[in-house]
Amino acid sequence: QVQLVESGGGLVQAGGSLRLSCAASGNIFSVNAMGWYRQAPGNQRELVAVITNGVSTNYADSVKGRFTISRDNAKNTVHLQMNSLKPEDTSVYYCNADVNTIGQRYNYWGQGTQVTVSS
Repeated sequence: QVQLVESGGGLVQAGGSLRLSCAASGNIFSVNAMGWYRQAPGNQRELVAVITNGVSTNYADSVKGRFTISRDNAKNTVHLQMNSLKPEDTSVYYCNADVNTIGQRYNYWGQGTQVTVSS
């Protein structure tokens, strides 16, 4: 079994910054892509940013230039540095990881962390 534990959410004023972290643990052989998604009430879950194990990155257009995704392969962790936050960034942010265990490959989700940006 694999667990993803997120941290770093909270309340911030518009223009402020937050840093989200996610640590994968458990029966892990290796981790492929890791990423962050978000889902606001009434909306579908959407991709925010993703990073491969080769550190290639991809961002949603709405966060380009403001958010930076990074990872520590030795610790199976992924971070999302969020700067210049806007009220429309308010959402529950979910960590995602594509994990190779012994004998299988599976996609895991964290429990979500709330980010609230006040105007």
